[in-house]
Amino acid sequence: MQPDVEEKARIFDRDGTIKSEVNEALAKLKIFEAKYPFVENPESVETLKPQDIFKSDSGEIGDFFHWIEYYLKPLGHLTVYSNVYRRIRSRLDVFKELLYVVVDKKKSLAEKVDAPWKEIAGLGGDSHIAKKIIFCFNYETGLVVPIFSTTHLEFFLETILEEQAFPVNYGTMSLGEKYEFLSDKLLEAKQSSRLTDSWEITYFCRFLYESYPPPTIVTQAQRKRLQAQEILEQQRQFREFMLLLNELRRKGQISAEELRDYSQRWRNNPQDRKNMTQQLLFLQTR
Repeated sequence: MQPDVEEKARIFDRDGTIKSEVNEALAKLKIFEAKYPFVENPESVETLKPQDIFKSDSGEIGDFFHWIEYYLKPLGHLTVYSNVYRRIRSRLDVFKELLYVVVDKKKSLAEKVDAPWKEIAGLGGDSHIAKKIIFCFNYETGLVVPIFSTTHLEFFLETILEEQAFPVNYGTMSLGEKYEFLSDKLLEAKQSSRLTDSWEITYFCRFLYESYPPPTIVTQAQRKRLQAQEILEQQRQFREFMLLLNELRRKGQISAEELRDYSQRWRNNPQDRKNMTQQLLFLQTR
């Protein structure tokens, strides 16, 4: 790996926040596997009911995908729209056949990704949802990485490896073949460092996202800085707003009660702040 990888790894997650999140999610994964024991008992796939996918009466996500998308979110983020769940529910027989492939110990990782997921609209393309399901049911194999975007995997390998990682025939590989190849290379990279070799794979992938964010990704540290900047900006705007109110009050253009009302409206109605400020500035010029 590139020399700076270990340097970044040494200072990564010093307060242990991310490691705690990952460990908590891994404990929940055990509960998920017990709740849906499809790997050890493939026939139990048939117990999956339509309401486990999507509750059409209430419009809520079913328990199965509530686990996949929310409880196990630290093991890989997904952006899913409810229409996808509706389609899976309507084609539950097809989805069950796909689950049989997912938990088949004789199938390779490439075969599992290349299963006919596109038969259900929203599960094809780069198959992010399919890869998350595959990861959750194949975690113990140690062969799957919780990065579901092909372009992200390519980006990380191009960033952290010193040598060229991709073979000549990479462009002709299927989606599943690429995912298996990229997963193998990333696992090799993790194991090549004494420091990261002992890291759990999800933790290592979180390290990559935080330390080498793809162009469209905002890291946790960046998100905290942006939130802090936003809070400071709101505080600055509120101070200026109160200066304007106090000036209008001194001139007798608004009453004390109106000053309190405007101040309260500012706090409770962020969408009205611009209009209120413009109205008061107009009043100031009269």
